[in-house]
Amino acid sequence: MQHFNFGTKRLVILMAVTVLMVMLGTGAALAADKKPIVFADLGWDSAQVHNRIAGFIIEKGLGYPVKYTQGETILLNKALISAKGGDAPNVNMETWTENWQELYDEGLAKGKDPNTNEGFILLGPNFPNSVQGWYVPTYMIKGDPKRGIKPTAPGLKSVFDMPKYWELFKDPEDPSKGLFFSCIPGWSCKIVNDKKFDAYGIRDTYNIMEPGSGAALAASMEAAYKRGKPWIGYYWAPTWVLGKLDMTQLEEPPFDQAVFESTAKCAYPAVKCDIIVHKKLPEWAPDVVDFLKKYSTTLDINNKFLAHMRDTGGKPPEGAMWFLKTYEDLWTQWVPADVAAKVKAAM
Repeated sequence: MQHFNFGTKRLVILMAVTVLMVMLGTGAALAADKKPIVFADLGWDSAQVHNRIAGFIIEKGLGYPVKYTQGETILLNKALISAKGGDAPNVNMETWTENWQELYDEGLAKGKDPNTNEGFILLGPNFPNSVQGWYVPTYMIKGDPKRGIKPTAPGLKSVFDMPKYWELFKDPEDPSKGLFFSCIPGWSCKIVNDKKFDAYGIRDTYNIMEPGSGAALAASMEAAYKRGKPWIGYYWAPTWVLGKLDMTQLEEPPFDQAVFESTAKCAYPAVKCDIIVHKKLPEWAPDVVDFLKKYSTTLDINNKFLAHMRDTGGKPPEGAMWFLKTYEDLWTQWVPADVAAKVKAAM
């Protein structure tokens, strides 16, 4: 009888251990089966910081693997719309919608079409009030007595004044024209600026410089500003550079959708910076989609984390961590309490 009890107890223990191992194995398998959340890692800092804020929360709090795919705006958004797996992104945290409106409309329509697996859905705004346009240092118009700088272009108020002042911006490689700093090749604003050059009739007086990166574009502005020299070109906010440097946006005719789409002879639109995901993401990552629907920041917050990165020499991961520590009261509203606890523990 005792022998039978001993054997029975051993059998029960073995069965319990087996059940536990199966449960643990199943949990590990479920975690391993989660598809990666792939972010469109666009070529500017604010987008990359948002990717890493969301990526950290998704990875540490929700348990999904995370990837960041770098590339050009149009190519990444085309890949998101098709979402063929691998490194194709399934999340864009910062759309700058109007810069690729035609493709955006196509992707949104496919997202509503039940007969295709292509397309995306809109989850809402990341931040409002983004701006973009053509800028010059304010000291060129108003001077800067503290720095001993006198105004060199007091009448430079709009894009139509640019031909009168081209000599201030002489191209070192072609002194017969001024030098305008435009967008990076592959960015949609590069195409828009080319159209504006023709529409405003300034191609005869200015050459276009296309920097190799967003960092190079910012560096060109900052270098000129520190020396009190002329600079003219395209820029946008939220960015650290417009948060720290006193720049004046040149006036353009008011935005008109039809004009913008045809000749671009008007101001840039107030661009929407929304969050979009591939249409199938809610099916296999509903908790991720719920989180991203609640994700929302402001232009001021963006300028602050970008300025912090500039002051400290930090990269997007450091900017994301600074945000998570500084704005804990904000981001903890986006996720359940247990998820927030996991993220804070991982920090």
